[in-house]
Amino acid sequence: MKEQFYKYLQSLQDTICASLETLDGEAKFVEDLWNRPEGGGGRTRVISEGEVFEKGGVNISSVHGELPLALRKQFGVETGDFYACGLSLVIHPKNPMVPTVHANWRYFEMYDAAGEIVTQWFGGGQDLTPYYLFDEDAVHFHSICKKACDKHGAEFYPKYKKKCDEYFWNAHRGEARGIGGLFFDYLKPTEERTLEEWYDFVSEIGNSFLESYVPIVEKRKALSFTVEQRNWQEVRRGRYVEFNLVHDRGTLFGLKTNGRIESILMSLPPHVQWHYCHEPEAGSWEQKLVDVLMHPKSWV
Repeated sequence: MKEQFYKYLQSLQDTICASLETLDGEAKFVEDLWNRPEGGGGRTRVISEGEVFEKGGVNISSVHGELPLALRKQFGVETGDFYACGLSLVIHPKNPMVPTVHANWRYFEMYDAAGEIVTQWFGGGQDLTPYYLFDEDAVHFHSICKKACDKHGAEFYPKYKKKCDEYFWNAHRGEARGIGGLFFDYLKPTEERTLEEWYDFVSEIGNSFLESYVPIVEKRKALSFTVEQRNWQEVRRGRYVEFNLVHDRGTLFGLKTNGRIESILMSLPPHVQWHYCHEPEAGSWEQKLVDVLMHPKSWV
């Protein structure tokens, strides 16, 4: 399965990067191949200073080795080896009318002293972080997520949408990072669903990503905006940074497993603002967004 899934991720990375380059029309992804001393490596691709995308990364990795101490404590084992592969992307557009997007699809195996698989699972999801909320964009994004989920189980979308709202919650701010999407983890083989069936589900979600995001970018990328709206975008980006550095499991996993720091932190935007006690004006477009972030809603 690990070879099958990583091959899929390599192809998906190519497809997503080609589509985003076409959408930008100016910038190209720069590729960086890297090796992890303890085992494995990856292929980082970063786009920056484009016509549409200010900064973005679409990264894949395949790493293995001895479980670090922090993960041995987490899993309650004294020794063990692991394998993990995944694709992680974050795209930060220039125009504040275009939302930031994040997605991740991953696979994990853990082994005993004899090299036998002790546990294995898939995880991942995708979520949207707008700076100015267009309800129709939120409905579109969630509709595509639901359509992909429904092909594999009617219970999946409501279940994983709820998990997304819970996971991407900036607890120290009392608000969501964005307007959600899907989040799933520890999808293990059971009597009800095989590992191959989980692979089919996760790859279905991965294949739906461009359909969920590209039409929104196409619709909003040429809209005009003011300096004040750009400032608001950078203030909200600050909340994005806070979540990624304080709460995000993927970031913490990478740091605890001696992951490649440049690839881990590629999710951070290049221009961010923090202001003391910053509050949007009552009744404003900005306040509309914050109201939804404080009280996540159903979009479809």
